Amino acid sequence: MSTRRKVLFAIAGVYLGSLLLAVLIFGFTRTDNEEFQPQNEFRLDTWVELGPFDINKAVLYLFIAAILTAGTMLWISKRMQARPNRVQTLVELLFVTMRDQITRGNMDDKMARKWFPFIGTLFLFIWFSNLIGYIPLPTNTEHPIEVFGVEVPAFAIYAATANISIPLVLALVVFIAYNVEGVRAKGLGGYLKSLIPAGITGAAAIPIFVLEVLSNIMRLLSLSVRLFANVLAGHLIILFMSGGLAVLLGLEALGFFTLPFGVALFAFEVGLVATLQAFIFATLTAIYLGGAVAEHH
Repeated sequence: MSTRRKVLFAIAGVYLGSLLLAVLIFGFTRTDNEEFQPQNEFRLDTWVELGPFDINKAVLYLFIAAILTAGTMLWISKRMQARPNRVQTLVELLFVTMRDQITRGNMDDKMARKWFPFIGTLFLFIWFSNLIGYIPLPTNTEHPIEVFGVEVPAFAIYAATANISIPLVLALVVFIAYNVEGVRAKGLGGYLKSLIPAGITGAAAIPIFVLEVLSNIMRLLSLSVRLFANVLAGHLIILFMSGGLAVLLGLEALGFFTLPFGVALFAFEVGLVATLQAFIFATLTAIYLGGAVAEHH
């Protein structure tokens, strides 16, 4: 038997033995849960009220994402070298991906030069927003902990993009941008006519035009809900697998069983989903912008 298999069997044995021990200690006696409500993890409690504006944890995460987006790129741009190090190599790879794969792949060079800063910023902002959503920060004011006699917020994970208002605002910015760009390139009448696919004339053009207008409006939902639902679902699954399900069901031993799955899902969300959702949002933005000025529908 190879060393790798021995290690895997040893890990599996320790896990199963610990699980059996947890069952013997805690059993499967169910206790009622009256305090923990998983939906409260995404509730936005007001920290500071400034007239019509509220400062809460979503604002904090947006502020951090904005600082990381601007600060990281400014810091790296001042440290570029003729012989790139590992960090610069990764940054250049990310830059090429945003420029060539996302932007130039969906519009002509003139449009790409104009809109690359916007699309690149959008990608980085969503990416940072998703990533910091998996970093535990002291934002849980519902269940504070006591440190040297002082109550401080407990550590929790939260993502601003798990709140539908944030992806919706980003989608609105994209919606306005590509429609304005289309009108600017073709004129209002020409842009509206371009919504009708080539070759469709007569009475059939009317329902097709209505469907195309509705399809454009639905892009608001497709952009915002895709990002919101994936991030929210990921956080909920991590919450449940990391112990939330055991608390809800009142089965202590179940938490020990689901914890490894919670860790695996956490790694999956951080490693793939956070980046993939930013990539999809930015790519769709580039597609919509390129399609708005294209000669043919």
